[in-house]
Formats: sequence, structure tokens, C-alpha cells
Amino acid sequence: MKKREDPRKNIRNMIAENDLEHLLMKAGEIHGHYCSYVAYGVRAVCTAFRKLGIAESTGMEKIMAVVECNNCFADGIQAISGCTFGNNAMIYKDLGKTAVTFYRREDDSGVRVMVNPPDEHSDEDPVYKEAMELFDRGVKKREKLTPEEYSRMNELWTQMSFGVLEKDEKDIFIVQDVVPEGLEYAPIFDSATCSKCGEQAMETRTRLHEGSPVCIRCIGEDYWMVAGRGIHPVKGKSAV
Repeated sequence: MKKREDPRKNIRNMIAENDLEHLLMKAGEIHGHYCSYVAYGVRAVCTAFRKLGIAESTGMEKIMAVVECNNCFADGIQAISGCTFGNNAMIYKDLGKTAVTFYRREDDSGVRVMVNPPDEHSDEDPVYKEAMELFDRGVKKREKLTPEEYSRMNELWTQMSFGVLEKDEKDIFIVQDVVPEGLEYAPIFDSATCSKCGEQAMETRTRLHEGSPVCIRCIGEDYWMVAGRGIHPVKGKSAV
């Protein structure tokens, strides 16, 4: 691809051709590994785009994605849809549900896609059982896996991930037409230079102190953070 070409040309063509395997490979570049829920995210985009008649997302808020989780699924959504936190076309609702809603502003159409994992994701499936045992030890409990165990876990995740691409859509998703929520366009704010640390911050994240702007970190104001457990408050510590 030439430098000045449309950066999403290849992904757009893959979506049009329903080339799920290569789309998952693109998502894996961002996520860092393959797993089932990245694959569900990839397929959710294709399902929603087809349902809404969307060929592409420019990242200019014409197409909006509202995710209800901050797990692997969200990376699949961002990588393939082009709706991201950075381009203001993705909104995060901290509901803990593996679901995404896509809205198209031009005609106020919307569709929600929720993952409904098939029954074989149970301890009766030997691949799933082994993968989850390693996941429980190495990820949930943070135990140190041997190189062989870690390699085996990634091998099983990859197998399960690409297996998702072969499943019937009606067996893995609940798809619903929805009414858009009237999402505003992201406002653009000026920046201000903190008189304490000298760093620039969004103007709305500064406060006046003795007539000069001070960022909320320096002034010690509480703020919100998105981390693994979701959105939660962080207690500020004043440097003023």
C-alpha cells in the first residue's frame, strides 16, 4: 500500500468479501494474540455492517459503536470497524455485557449485537476445558506458566478463535434493531498549560488557581479511570 492511500482500503475490501480469517489476523495485530472474544468482535462488526448496509467507517463519527464491555471483544470491534476511542466514534458503557451497538447517523438506524456463546463452551469440550484451565492459572490467578504451557495456551486460544469464524451467526449472536440514542458529536476543547507542571491539558481538565490554570492532577482533584475492572474513581493528590 502506498503511503497516501486510504489506510482502511484493505480492511474495507476484506469486510466486503466477508474474509473473516484475514480480518481476524488484522485484529490479532492490535490485540497481541488470538482469542475467541476477539473473533466474536470481528464477526459482530461484519454482522452489524451487513445489517445496516455499511461499507466502511471513516472514523469521523458518522458511524458510532457503543460497546458494553472493556474486554477482548472491544479490540475486535475497534480493529475492524474503524470506530475507536481515539477518533471519538466509540463509546464505552460499563455494563459488563459482551455486546456492541452500531448507529448510522445519516438515517438514524441502529443494530445491537450481543454474544451468545454456544453450548459447546463447557467443560465437556476438551479443547475449551484445557484452555480454560491454563487461562485460570496463568491469567486469572497470575501463576507462572512454563514456556510449554504458555505456548500450549496460545495454541488452544488460536484454535478456538479461528473456530468461531466457522460457526453459524444465529448460534453465536442475538441481533436486534434498535433506536439510536441521539448521541452528540464529540466537542472539541482548547488546551491550557498548567502553571504548576508546565504540561498542556484539555481546558476542561484544568482549574483556575490564583488566577492561573492548574491541571486536575496538580490541584489534587479526583478523576475517573478505565482499567481492567471498568470505570472507577481515583483519589487525587494535590501538588499545589
